[in-house]
Order: sequence, then structure tokens, then C-alpha cells
Amino acid sequence: MSEEHYYLELCENPVQFENASSVNNVFFDEANKQVFAVRSGGATGVVVKGPEDKSSVAFRMDDKGEVKCIKFSIGNKILAVQRTPKSVDFINFIPDYPHLEFSQECKMKNASILGFCWTNWNEIVFITDQGIEFYQVLPDKRSLKLLKSQSINVNWYMYCPETAVILLSTTFQGNVLQPFAFKSGTMSKMSKFEIELPVVPKPAKLNLSERDIAVANIYGQLYVMYLKHHSRTTDSPCAEVILYQLPREGSCKKTNVLKLNTTGKFALNVVDNLVVVHHQSTQLCVPRCRSAHHCCTALLFVCLWPAC
Repeated sequence: MSEEHYYLELCENPVQFENASSVNNVFFDEANKQVFAVRSGGATGVVVKGPEDKSSVAFRMDDKGEVKCIKFSIGNKILAVQRTPKSVDFINFIPDYPHLEFSQECKMKNASILGFCWTNWNEIVFITDQGIEFYQVLPDKRSLKLLKSQSINVNWYMYCPETAVILLSTTFQGNVLQPFAFKSGTMSKMSKFEIELPVVPKPAKLNLSERDIAVANIYGQLYVMYLKHHSRTTDSPCAEVILYQLPREGSCKKTNVLKLNTTGKFALNVVDNLVVVHHQSTQLCVPRCRSAHHCCTALLFVCLWPAC
């Protein structure tokens, strides 16, 4: 196939790391595009690799329990490590600063930390099951300052690092999504919106999974992508990807429907403004471009599973 016919091309130098095992945990940070291989809780080494060799880092930590999440801030200045549902530990990687751990517990009583997101080199957001907490990290004082918090019941969350927007799943069914935008020490609450479910369960239960949602910056606009599965008993059981455009101000609106023409398990990504749907069972690479409203970004079936 000639180069002008490529829809998607893999890089020639993939990031290689030790596979997950009983002694090695592997994490991926979407914001910095870094893979963390943590051996024995960090006691025997942590190897961090990114798309460029200069972003690679290797170090050791004290083994203080199982690592649940680990991420560098922008520029690899501060490392954040979550080991418990109540707190996050920090280590300075700034030259001439003490290389000692310090910790921050979440402020909300009886809350459990679902995860965290760096929004700047020294600003971090804790997402708990009871809301979000926005902090400024003070590396010289080895402490954190609470900038703002918001109480809200949270099922799960998504983060778009390109736009610094966090999407929270709320309500019993999980289909009411509340976005928050972050910029230069400020947190803004955006308009919430509801994902239309194909079937409404009775009694109400969590029915929208984070596996079926993705957020992405497409042609400079923030989109929420919903992977909608239809019942096999319907006239059109094939799955669809529904795109919702999410402006900084104003209400969210449904803009596009991408027909997948098949069913099964999928995963969603966006590469160079191209929506990529990974289809596990068929292992096919078939381009599609359809929209319920107007012509939109091309849709590509591509399988990245090892069997491909």
C-alpha cells in the first residue's frame, strides 16, 4: 500500500516495557503519554517511558503498599502516587528541592479517591465518589493548598488533557455528565447534559459505563463520544458512535452519528482528528464515514490486538 493511502500508521519506534505480572504493575498516563512499570511497589524500581527517549526516567521508591495510580505533573516536575482510597503521596523531582515524600488526604469525610488529574505542573484535581477537590501543590513547602471543591455524587470520570476538562458521571444510571474546566488556578462548572440510553432500567441502576464514553479534541472542538449498543431485538441492532459537541459556554448538543454496521466490543480513540474504533472480534480494518446530520470525521475500524 502506498503512503498516500494510509489512514493510520504506527510509529517505527514503539514504547517497550516489561509486561504486567505479580511483581510488576503497568500504568499509562494519557496527559504525558507515559507508561509506568512499577516493580514491587517501586522498591525495586520504577521505569517511565514516553514517545521520546528524553522523557524516559528511572528511579526507586519505598514500598508503602500497592500503587493504585501514578502520574508525573507536566514536565516531570512532581510525582503523584495513590496507594490508599484516602490520600495521594507526592515526591519532588525539581532540582535542589528535597526528594522526600509528602502526602495529602481528601477533605471530604468518608469519601474515596477514584483518581487524580494534573491540570498544570503544580495543580492537581482529586476526583472522589463525593465530588472533586482542586489543589495547588507547593513543592518548596511540601504541602498542598485547596483552591476549590465541589460536592457531587460521582460514579466515574474522564479527563481530556488537551482541553483540561474533567467529565463526571452522576445520578444512579450514570448518564448525566457534569463537565468542569480548569485553567490557571481556576475551576469552572460547565453545563451538564444527559446521554440518551437505549433502554432505561427499572429499578434505576448504573447503566452507562466509562468504557462506552470517550472525550477528545477534534478540529479544535471538545467532543464527548458515546458508544451506543442497541438491543438485538431492535430493527437495527448495530452499534453507533454518537458525538456530542461540548462548548465552554452554552449547552451541549448532539452533532454526529457514526454507524458501525456491526456489534461487539469496541474501544475509542482519536488520532490526528480521525475517530478510531477498535473492534475486537472481527479484527478488520474497514473505513466508514456516515453521519445522521452532516458529513463528519471519517470513522475507521482498526484492530490493535496482538492477534491482528
